[in-house]
This record gives sequence, structure tokens and C-alpha cells, in this order.
Amino acid sequence: MSLRETLSTIINSVDGALAAIIMAYDGIPIDEVTVEQSEFDLQLLSVEYASVLKEIKRAIEVIKVGNLEEVSISTSNTRVLIRILNDDLFLVLIMRRDGDYGKGRYLLALNSYDLARELS
Repeated sequence: MSLRETLSTIINSVDGALAAIIMAYDGIPIDEVTVEQSEFDLQLLSVEYASVLKEIKRAIEVIKVGNLEEVSISTSNTRVLIRILNDDLFLVLIMRRDGDYGKGRYLLALNSYDLARELS
């Protein structure tokens, strides 16, 4: 399955999903799929969340509690689920606040290994 097909499968399987993105830590999206016109700028979101993840990753390395696997950011309107693919890339699922968070987490975890292998 191609990257785009995998991203499409994820967002079409999760109620409330708005977008799925494979992104590099420099903020450059590798591929993205959206299900509806979103009211936020995906490019800006990519850059800002990449910056946040770099800081979280750095803090985890300092306190030596293991490798970063997943991050969840909830706002009043959205939930952003982030799954680390490798040292360079991560997978992002953006969903409405009332979206199916559990299924989103499950599908990111389920697909992350295959995506990481395909992208290495």
C-alpha cells in the first residue's frame, strides 16, 4: 500500500479525522491527506508541532526515560495524535475534539511499523 493509501485508510476509518500527515522533524510534510477543508494551516501546524516534538524528544533524552513513541495534544477544538516513525519522521492524525480518539491511537500504532519500514 502506498503512503497516501495508508493515510487515506486511517482518516477514512476514524470518525472525526480531519487530516493525516507524515512529517519530518524539520517541519516538511512528506505526504498528507485531508478529508475536508480545514480551518487551520497545515503547513504552519507542521512546522510548529515539529518544533514542539524536537523539544519533547530532547527533554526525554536528558531525563533518560526511554524513547519517545507517542504524543497527544488536545485543544478546545481538535486533538492531534503524533506517532514517532523513526529518528527523522513522525505520523500525525488531526481530528475534531469529539473524534474517535481510541481508534485513532490504535490505527497510528498499527500502521507506524509498516510506514517506518517503507520510509527507511
